[in-house]
Formats: sequence, C-alpha cells, structure tokens
Amino acid sequence: MQIKDWLSASRLRTLPLAAACVFVGAALALASGLSTPEAEERFWMVFGGILFTVVVLQVLSNWANDVGDFENGADGKDRLDRAVASGRISSQQMKRGVILASAMAFILGVSTVIFALNGTGLLWASSLIVLLGLLGIAAAYCYTAGNRPYGYAGWGDAAVFLFFGWIGVGGTAFLLAHSWSWTWLLPGTLTGGLSVAVLNLNNMRDHLSDAAAGKRTLPVRYGWPWSKWYHTVVFMVAWGSWWLFAMYLEAGQWRGMMWIFCLSLVHAGHVLRVHRTLRPEDLDPELKKVAISTAVVAFFLLLAQTQLPDS
Repeated sequence: MQIKDWLSASRLRTLPLAAACVFVGAALALASGLSTPEAEERFWMVFGGILFTVVVLQVLSNWANDVGDFENGADGKDRLDRAVASGRISSQQMKRGVILASAMAFILGVSTVIFALNGTGLLWASSLIVLLGLLGIAAAYCYTAGNRPYGYAGWGDAAVFLFFGWIGVGGTAFLLAHSWSWTWLLPGTLTGGLSVAVLNLNNMRDHLSDAAAGKRTLPVRYGWPWSKWYHTVVFMVAWGSWWLFAMYLEAGQWRGMMWIFCLSLVHAGHVLRVHRTLRPEDLDPELKKVAISTAVVAFFLLLAQTQLPDS
C-alpha cells in the first residue's frame, strides 16, 4: 500500500465538481452583500473552511464507495482501477480511512460553523448546520457502503441534488453572508441538477453491469431511452432555474452572463450527443466534460463577483 493508491482511491478528478456548490454559495454571499462586519472580516477564512470540509466529504464518499462496491459484490477482482477490489488496499484499511475522514470532516465542519457564526447572534442556526453536516457524513458513507446502500436503490440522485445543490449552496451562502434568501434555492438547483447529470451519466454508462450486480439505479429501473430524456429534463431544470434567478429575480446584479450563456450552450450540445449515443461506454468522455464544465461555471460565477480579472 502506497500513497499513490490512496490518491487513486480518492478520485481527485471528482473534487472540482464537489467544490462547485461552495463556489456558487460564495458568489451568492458576495452578490447579496455581506450583512455583518464579521461576515466581511471572516469571509475567506470561512470559505476555506467550507471548501476543505466539502473536499474531505467527497474523499470520504469515494473511499466508502470503493470498499462498499467491493463488499456488496458490485466490484470484482477484475476491477483493477479500484483500490480494495484490486487488493492494493484492504477492506479494513479502507474502513479505517473512512473513519478518519469522517472525524476530520466533522471537526472541520463544526470548527468552521463556530468560527463563522460566533458573536453574530446567529449561533441558534449552528445546531441546524451541524445536523446537516452529520447527515452529509452519513449520506457520503451510506451511498454504496453498509448493509442497505441507498445508491443501489435509486436514491442517489435525490441525495446528490440536496447535498450538492440546496444544502451545499444555501448553507455556504448563509455561513458567509450571515443572512438567508429562499431565492438561493434556484442557483442551488443549478449545481444540484448538474451534479445529478454527472451521476446519471455514470449510471447510464454502467447500467448493464449495475443490473448484473443487483443495483437498481434509475437507468436500471427505467431503461436506456428513458434515461436520455431524464438527462435532458435535468439540464433544462438546472439551467432554467439559474436564468430565472439571474435575469429576473436579480436582474443586472450578475456579471459575465454572456460567458455563462456560452457555457450553457456547451451543455446543450452535450445533451444532443447523449441522445445520439448508442453504446454506454461512449458516455465516459461526456461524463468528464460535464463534471469539469460544471466546476468552471461555478468558479466563473465566483470570480465575476470578486471583480477579479478573468485572464
């Protein structure tokens, strides 16, 4: 067992997508105006704490997925890309890693919440934020690990939407701005929906092997043609929510909308390619493109709100 095996199991390519909700939440906080002196003074420290916590949660999820898929029979010894299935890391070692990552995520999360809200009169909200954090840790582990992984039953899409969308974006914006707006659920729908799209692509690509392993993801339940239309609806809802927010509810407050529009056209082209795809394995390049482009959209929104040059 070497460090490179743990890095491989961490699936570093998934981390930018996980960070997207933090970028968008921070952009919302800046756009709304930081409502207290503490919010302005602590902004980047709190941002860093949230980002680090989310990255640790994603690594935790990836490690739990690695060991869970092996122990539940979804991954065999032929999966040389998986650390536990290939034997590079034992199940017990990976479980200890999951416990360590869970403890680290909890400590980081609680510390960030206390630092963000201390002295603001908003500590009443800390218990709710911490509870959501605990649910996030449980969701990261139980997705494919444990006796009854909910990802195998087709509930992964809902969990991804909530934690990478409404909770991730709204929670980040609240901790940074020290205020709340229900309209933030619309940008949360953007990142949540695009994250669901990445998961759906992954499930579409693997639906034959998933069916053989007993997984009941949505593509397994409803089939290949239905999954393509579901994919289209997810993108329409995600981008429709964003444009409703940016062009109607907060018209004129957001910079760089021409570039964001161009990125939305990239996603429109992706949807057309998915509809034309005949072989599941051909979706793999599209999966990477959507994950990266979603992270780019989120980062660009944050960059525009900081008024930093984008070149």
